[in-house]
Amino acid sequence: MLNAHPPLIKIRMAGRSGTIGSLKKSSPRTLEHMLQIPSPSNSDTRLNRLLAALPHEEQQRWAPHLESVEMPFGKVLTESGTKPGFVYFPTTAVVSLQYITAEGASAELAVVGNEGIVGVSLFMGGGSTLSRALVRGAGRAFRLPADVMMEEFERSAVTRHLLLRYTQALITQMAQTAVCNRHHSVDQQLCRWLLLSLDRSQGSEITVTQELIGEMLGVRREGVTAAAGQLQKDGLIRYSRGRIRILDRPGLEDRVCECYSAVVNEYSRLLRDPPAP
Repeated sequence: MLNAHPPLIKIRMAGRSGTIGSLKKSSPRTLEHMLQIPSPSNSDTRLNRLLAALPHEEQQRWAPHLESVEMPFGKVLTESGTKPGFVYFPTTAVVSLQYITAEGASAELAVVGNEGIVGVSLFMGGGSTLSRALVRGAGRAFRLPADVMMEEFERSAVTRHLLLRYTQALITQMAQTAVCNRHHSVDQQLCRWLLLSLDRSQGSEITVTQELIGEMLGVRREGVTAAAGQLQKDGLIRYSRGRIRILDRPGLEDRVCECYSAVVNEYSRLLRDPPAP
């Protein structure tokens, strides 16, 4: 029986496999495999897929302005309604984009990891956004001053095209999250959340509380506990002393709703090919 208190949960995945291609329900591909994540290094910009996709000339021009920074768990990068002073390119960190209600409740709109950038509102013309950007997976990121980002966005068609393609993929994730939270079970939502989180993590473990997962999904902690308990009962995960180990990832992928494959397919379609000049 799962502990009713909100212990720290460590999520471990036993193994992964996959190649670039069309994602089918029977054989999903993770972003990690589609984007071929290199070995970690704090100063290696290739750890972020958008930075790695830039032409060499632009990478050289950006290099003096990029700063590798620590991203501790719980750090707020941008608050709702504020204009960001930096944009962030996570390498090993995972960032949650959340909407905070007037009563203080929160729900996750999307998650950003080493495939993306935090701060798209800067170059989309709005300046600010209604979402908060919160680090929910400690790690590192590269940050770039907002004025440099805007200068590069306006200067380079390649940069502009790449960032707009990523933004379209991010919008897809937000749309699927809304559909999933409205129409699918907590069990399916939890599967989607676990898979998307693991796809964006360098390692196979993350630390999070049941209460935080509930906040991200917009459901009560008891619902998360029940859903995790059912996954354990069905042999997909093992829960012990605040740690979840994935025993059957293919089974987890079969269990998840179509929202997961829709998101991964769109990221693959928009980001796997070099941006057009």
